Amino acid sequence: MGSIAFYLNSILLGVGLAMDAFSVSLANGLNDPKMKKERMGLIAFTFAFYQFIMPLIGFICVHSFVTHFRKFEKYIPWIALILLLYIGGKMLLEGLSKKEEDEETAKTLTFRVLMIQGIATSIDALSVGFTISDYTYLEAFIACILIAVVTFIICVIGLILGKTLGTKLEKKAAILGGVILIFIGIEIFVKGVFLS
Repeated sequence: MGSIAFYLNSILLGVGLAMDAFSVSLANGLNDPKMKKERMGLIAFTFAFYQFIMPLIGFICVHSFVTHFRKFEKYIPWIALILLLYIGGKMLLEGLSKKEEDEETAKTLTFRVLMIQGIATSIDALSVGFTISDYTYLEAFIACILIAVVTFIICVIGLILGKTLGTKLEKKAAILGGVILIFIGIEIFVKGVFLS
């Protein structure tokens, strides 16, 4: 099913889309150097799931209510900016104000925060639905699966790197993680508003 170019394009698209999720995974790893493998798997799976579902939703939107989706598309960079500024700012403040005794509690990544991260890093993937609009439904599904697999692998790498750096950076890790998230939000916003 599909040519080599189709698979290669889908993988490269996955790499491009996964960069924000990689950076957030790096920040999560920095914030929790003792993270267990099961938790790493859950985080990587969450990002992969959102990177799978968002382009698929975009594709379906293009083939159903395209005019309404185009109106919504201009708000995508704003939504990503607000979500990542909120999460990054919270992590930054916790890193700046945390004391020795609450070091473990500051490292807790809640389910709610993980879901917000997943949405914030993948919301721009909605517009990928336009770039794959000439695909069949099966091709779009396969492309989204490949994007998800690539995202999962890249996020695991980000988490491992973050954990390694986090162990070395110790107290400064949460601050660095927060700064990374804030910069990702600004980058998505600038690319979406000024460079598109």
